[in-house]
Amino acid sequence: MSTTHARPTKPYLTALAVTGAGVAAAYLVGTAFPVVSALTIAVVLGILTGSLPSLSEETRKAISGVTKKLLRAGVVLLGLQLSLPSVLALGPGTLLAVVLTVGVTFLGTIGLGRLLGVPRGLAMLVATGFSICGASAIAAMEGVVKREDSDVATAVALVTFYGGLAIAAVPLIGGWLHLDAVRIGEWAGLSVHEVAQVVAAATPAGSAAIAVAIVIKLSRVVLLAPMVAAVGVAERHRPADGKRPPLVPLFVLGFLAMAAVRSTGIVPGAALDVAKIACTLLLAGALFGLGCAVRIGNLVRTGGRALLLGLLSTLLVGTTALVTLSVLG
Repeated sequence: MSTTHARPTKPYLTALAVTGAGVAAAYLVGTAFPVVSALTIAVVLGILTGSLPSLSEETRKAISGVTKKLLRAGVVLLGLQLSLPSVLALGPGTLLAVVLTVGVTFLGTIGLGRLLGVPRGLAMLVATGFSICGASAIAAMEGVVKREDSDVATAVALVTFYGGLAIAAVPLIGGWLHLDAVRIGEWAGLSVHEVAQVVAAATPAGSAAIAVAIVIKLSRVVLLAPMVAAVGVAERHRPADGKRPPLVPLFVLGFLAMAAVRSTGIVPGAALDVAKIACTLLLAGALFGLGCAVRIGNLVRTGGRALLLGLLSTLLVGTTALVTLSVLG
């Protein structure tokens, strides 16, 4: 009896131990070097771990099962980072600029992906990550779109690379264009991919720029739930293995519920801090698991076209953000 239970339990416990070690390492490195998010580091560590011949197939399958649970829990907690009153305080012009920039970047990147011959799943993930909030958005979207595990790793790598370039480019170009500190912060919040990258890009312009950059960045995150839900509805017409995904994934509803709770103002600041760390750890665990399933050969084969797509998408979001802010902000 005990032997029967031991067989399925051992790979699961091993999967938890491996994933936990990967998350701990990713979080520690991300804390030491905050410009590179723990989520990005988790993907890299996952790819390296997945390439180890000592990792059994049973353990890989167990990690995959753990990954799905961590992903959904992490996206739900992500909602607690959103305060809708703070977002609404930006004003109708800036909010319209956010919606237009996200929409143009998302649809434009998908169109560019088709022109370049990039796989649909990869183009969808890049479009989501570049238009909304980097690796977190990619982690949320990968649950509803048909894609390869290597597509997730590629999309996160592109977010890291081009977001890193934007850290230097935004203040530099902002200076050439004679933008004031607040406008540089607005542009960073509307165009740079990861939250940590947004802060780094706005820092040279001062504290006022950082404050507005973060709020605008979070206003982009608000659009994550409707975007994932809309794609989920569209994907019902592309069922995989005869199965249709739910009309609106439960984790998306959880995300919205947490955002509503945060917006009431009843959640203590200490609890929000803990939830933010927990969210990072959960999403890091999910991306570590996805990285373990990546095959490096597949990753290399899409390299050139994917790099070009990332470049064009970065130029698209940066230009659209600057134009919409100039007209509407």
